Amino acid sequence: MFKNVTIYRIAPGWTATLADMEAALDAARFKPCGATQDKSVGWVEPRGEAHGPLVEAVAGQRILKLQIETKGVPGSVVKKKAQEEADHIEATTGRKPGKKETKALREDALLTLLPQAFARQMNVWVWLDLEAGWLVTDASSQGKIDEVVTALVRAFHGLVITLLQTAVTPQTAMTQWLSATTPDEWPGGFAVERECELKSGDEEKSSVKFTRHNLATDEVRQHITEGKLPTRLALSWEGRIGFVLTESLQLKKINFLEGVFDGRPDEDENGFDADVALSTGELQKLLPELVEALGGEMAFGAAPAGDVPAAAQPVAITADGDDEGPPF
Repeated sequence: MFKNVTIYRIAPGWTATLADMEAALDAARFKPCGATQDKSVGWVEPRGEAHGPLVEAVAGQRILKLQIETKGVPGSVVKKKAQEEADHIEATTGRKPGKKETKALREDALLTLLPQAFARQMNVWVWLDLEAGWLVTDASSQGKIDEVVTALVRAFHGLVITLLQTAVTPQTAMTQWLSATTPDEWPGGFAVERECELKSGDEEKSSVKFTRHNLATDEVRQHITEGKLPTRLALSWEGRIGFVLTESLQLKKINFLEGVFDGRPDEDENGFDADVALSTGELQKLLPELVEALGGEMAFGAAPAGDVPAAAQPVAITADGDDEGPPF
């Protein structure tokens, strides 16, 4: 179910009943793109059952599913059709359309072509652990993450969330783990695996990637000595979950390892409930240990150890869509 994880902290004090959440999401239920609409975003049933609940409660966790539909027309096709219209105008009136009219022709061409465009749909899972105060999405790109956050804060009145920040930045911690000379220097429960990416911070932005490679070598440590810092590092936890940690504290390529899903019922025997209970149950154990390995959760207003890009600093996101800075 979860192949990627981005973690947000829910500001204290926000809560909602299942009925309240269901009503809020129903007002933003997914509707397919209209004939001249290039994007539609809305909530769908997590179980995939038509007219079913939009919020599922399993093992104390709440699961939502956002659907994003897009329709695109290649720019070259739009340009060609607009040029045909411009040529027609020039041939019939003797004048060549100016810049403003040419822009309008391209907009009209797009509207004309959109009804013929194929729609693409993608789904994003959202998990709310209200007891722990976490909101987790499996969105893999910043664009999808933005869509999820926008949809959530618009749907739920009073919801304020901010990206989870740790006292030690992931990049600083990954550098320490790759610089270790023995596994005893790795954080308890975690093991460095066989994939990483290192990038330099100079003007050349040189980088090196290791795949299916032993990382506990002098070669890797030499790259770090020369100024290349890790942006991605493959890790495993307790032999149960494999993942790639990024410098922005995202978990990618999550893989539940052999034995974790043993005994899982078949799809026709509440497979959805089993997937949710098992995946969230494992992640509920992993995430706090990962935060601890990164020095614990950062107090709001404090600066984490290591250099952090301005874009990665904690920013509160509210229901009116404004960025406020730390909410408390």
